[in-house]
This record gives sequence, structure tokens and C-alpha cells, in this order.
Amino acid sequence: MALLNSLFSGVSGLQNLQTMMDVIGDNIANINTIGYKSSDITFSDTFNDLLKAGMNATSTTGGTNSFQVGLGMKVNSISTNWTQGTFETTGVTSDLALQGNGMFILNSNGQDYYSRAGAFTFDSDGKLVDADGDIVQGKVANGAGQISAGSAIQDIQIDQTMKLPAVATSSVAWSGNLQSSSPTIQSTLVALDGNLNAANPSAAAYSANPANPQGAYNAADPTTYQATTIEGEDGTKYTLRTWYTSLGADNWTANYDVYDATNTNAIAGTAGTQLLAFDANTGDCTTAQDPITGDTGNLNFELNFASLSNLNANSSIQNSINSGETEAPVTAAETIYDSLGNAHTLTLTFDHLNDGTWNWAASMPTADGTLAAPANGQITFDSTGSILSIYNGQNPPQLITSTPPIPTINFTPANGAKTQTIALNFGQNTSGITQTSLTSQVAATSQNGSAAAVLSNLNIDQDGNIVGVFSNGNSETLAQIMVATFENTNGLVSAGNNLYSVAANSGQAEVAAPGGSSNTTIQSGALEQSNVDLSQEFSNMIVAQRGFEANSKVIQTSDEMLQTITNLIR
Repeated sequence: MALLNSLFSGVSGLQNLQTMMDVIGDNIANINTIGYKSSDITFSDTFNDLLKAGMNATSTTGGTNSFQVGLGMKVNSISTNWTQGTFETTGVTSDLALQGNGMFILNSNGQDYYSRAGAFTFDSDGKLVDADGDIVQGKVANGAGQISAGSAIQDIQIDQTMKLPAVATSSVAWSGNLQSSSPTIQSTLVALDGNLNAANPSAAAYSANPANPQGAYNAADPTTYQATTIEGEDGTKYTLRTWYTSLGADNWTANYDVYDATNTNAIAGTAGTQLLAFDANTGDCTTAQDPITGDTGNLNFELNFASLSNLNANSSIQNSINSGETEAPVTAAETIYDSLGNAHTLTLTFDHLNDGTWNWAASMPTADGTLAAPANGQITFDSTGSILSIYNGQNPPQLITSTPPIPTINFTPANGAKTQTIALNFGQNTSGITQTSLTSQVAATSQNGSAAAVLSNLNIDQDGNIVGVFSNGNSETLAQIMVATFENTNGLVSAGNNLYSVAANSGQAEVAAPGGSSNTTIQSGALEQSNVDLSQEFSNMIVAQRGFEANSKVIQTSDEMLQTITNLIR
């Protein structure tokens, strides 16, 4: 029997080492199979023949060990090596590689399978499938681009001909800075610059109007005075009228009053006459400034005579506002869309009214449509440069009480699109528009309208989101690829075609989104390669080959010994 045992042990070695070669051969054959995971084989011994049982020690003898002879070997395990494979870049968006423990979920004829191979394409129905037509599973977004919660999954299907309807702009956000030291549009100082002839003039009046310089003042005749446009505290425009009367050599009076912007209605409390005094040596005017406020409470400026002179030269006078400063409006423009998807240019203009206060006004090209009044207002800033309050309209401006304060304008396009209300979000605190010493610069940061568009491209991010890029530049989440993990991945059973199925010891699939609890991310435009280590497989092949030869030698030797025993009877 002993010789037969060695013979059978050798046979078991040959059989199981052949299995080892089968595993090695399969690994090497799949060295270029995408997503393939190599297999490892281990062995164990079989039952042992007990030749002698061990005995306990006694008071007179020591204990003895058992004598056993093994009966060969068997396959202990064939397990899958799930270590990460390297990525090969393909540049194809639908080629996906997994980084982590998750697996793609594919449905084939109603049955879910699992795979690490991510060579997918979109078929004619827009389904994301592998080479065998198995459909990748995940979640399809609703019309708002939102992915539902929960673990329920469905076929990933994208309509390649989908279109986005036009969205009318309803909100525009603005940001930037308005320079606090900018010249203001409010007229705070009007300087009368020039000369009044010291000699007896040829006429008793001087209008400073080139059309009729010597004409006596006539309220109904614009040629008999000099008209200068000034602005009140709220930016309202007025007409300042000035003219001069000679009282003889070296004696002049300055005359003035204020009318509305149309130069037809006088503003009460603004008319006046100022006797001018001049230095006898230099001819410079020494008359103090004259404050003018009027009865409206909106005017507040000084009439300055210090730049006048009284010399033997022709009379020549001009008026300068705010010491010659020129207020430069700050403008910003943004493209908005109407309900038909037509683009329009919305322009905002900011004028520095006075310290801490700016006028804002919205405008559209006349051909585009009309903006309903009021489409303007004011912004006031506190001492830190943050927005303090926002007003809508003028005369008088209406305080906006919402938090944050957001003015609105109503736009009626000229092409038949719907009238739309547009919120102008200037921000709050230091977020949005500020007033500091920095250079003035304002721009729109976002607007929520868009033109009608068609799907032009697809991208897939690391969280498995399939994002559609449309011809208008907008993007929207269309679906999300889900992945599955298992308590015991080695318990899965290979179903061929790079697929695995759930088995008794694998546990149920735990479905999750990439990047979350699955601890798995997706790389688009790449494929995971086989994790077969060729050098290790060749080493294992040598070990298997030598083991096979040794076991063959055991069988050969046992056979020769049996032959010798058989020859004893001859």
C-alpha cells in the first residue's frame, strides 16, 4: 500500500499542478483584456494516513508523537486579485475607468451584471452600452438636471437630439467698484470765469452770449443771457441763467436765476443780483461766493466770482461747473435673452451724484424694445464702501425694502416676445458692487437666460455625471452612472465577457454614486488595463513546471519499485 500512496500522491500533484497551469495560462491569455483581474491559486494537503497514534507520557516513559503519511495535495483556493489596474488614455469620452473598489452595473436581458471593463458607446437609441449590448445602469436626471435620491437604478439613455428651450432672463448679478473720489454730477460749485471791461462799456448790459453779447436781459430771449446746465442733489438737470449789468467804469453786477431743464419754468428762490467788487491794483474780483439753494430743496451750489477780473480788455465770460471737473459715467453691459431666445444688450450706467450716492440707469437699444419707467434709481454706500440702501426711480426715489435690496425693470421686446421682469442684483455688504478708492469698474457676473440650443457634446465627470454641453454654451446634468460594491468581491462568479454575477458568498450589491460612500471615482477617456503581472506569471509557470516534473519523477520511481516487487516472484 505504501507504494500505492506515493503513486497516488504524485498523481494528485500532476492533476493540481495542471490546474495551476490552467490558471497561469488564463492570466497570460488575458494580459490585454480591459478590466481583467488575474487569478491566484493556492494548494493544501489532503487527508493523512495515521501509522501510529501518539501516546501520553507516564511516570516511567516519555510521550510519543503520532506518525502520519500524507496522501497528496489538492487545490485550496482560486481567488481573484482585485488590485487596481493601470489606466490607458483613449480620448473617447464614453470610455470609462474606475479608480477604487466599485464596479459598473450592466443589465443584460433583465439580469444585472457587474464589470470593471468600461469600453462603452451610445447606441442608436442613446443607450450607453458595452460591446455586447449590455446597458449601463444609473439614474437619468429630471427636466431640471436633478438626480433623484435613493438606490433605484435604470438604463442610462441620452436623447442625442435633445434641445433646450429659450429661457428669458429674469435676473442679472453685478459686481465691481465705484471709485469714491470720482467727480460728481451734482453741481456744487459754478465758477464765473473771464473779464468784464473796466472802461465804460458801449452798452449797459453784457450777456456773455456770442449771439447777442450786448443785449439787455429779456427772460423770453435766450440770446440775452448765458445758459449753463447744472444738476441738483438727485441728478435733476436745471438751467442756470447768468448776465451782467454795467453801472459805469469799474462797476458791474452779476445777475442770475435758475429754470428747469426745459428752460421754461423759473425755480423760486434762485433769482439774485450781486454787486461785484474788484481789487484796484490787480483787477481781481473780491466778492464772496453766493450760496444758492432755491425752494425745491434739491439745489445746493455756490456761485463763485473769484475768477472774474476787471481789466481794460474786452468782456469775455464763461461758466465752469465743479472747478472744471468732468464726471465720467461708469457703464457695464450684459447680453440678456427674451422668451424667444433673442439676445439683447442691457446697459447699466452709474453717475456719481454726491459723496456716497450714485445714480443708476438701465437702457436698451431702441430697436430692441422698451423699458418701462422707472428704469433707474440710486445706490447709497456707507463709510465702509458697502451698499447701504438702493432706491428705484427718481423724483422722489422709492426705497427698496427687500433683503438684499434688488431693484427690477420691465422690458418689452419689440419682436413679439413676452414682457419680462428683470431683477438687478447689485449684491450686499462687500459682495457685489462697492464704493472704495479703487478704480471704477463694474461688470455682470451672471444672468440666468439663454437662447434655444441643441446638444453639441457630452462630458462625464469623476462622479459619474453625464453632462450635456449645448450650442448656447450652457451645460446640464443628464444622467449619473452608478457603481456597486460588495462585502466580499471574491465571492462574485465570472459570467464571461468581462462580467460578474452575484453568488452565495458575495453579498448583495451596494449601489452608490461615484465619489461618495462607494470610495470610487470615474476617469473619462481612459480604460483600466489588466492587472496581470507577466513576470510573476512566468515565475509561477517555472514553479509549476518543476513541480510537475518532480511529481512525474515520484510516479516513475514508484512504478519502478512496484516493478521490482513484481519481479520477486520470477
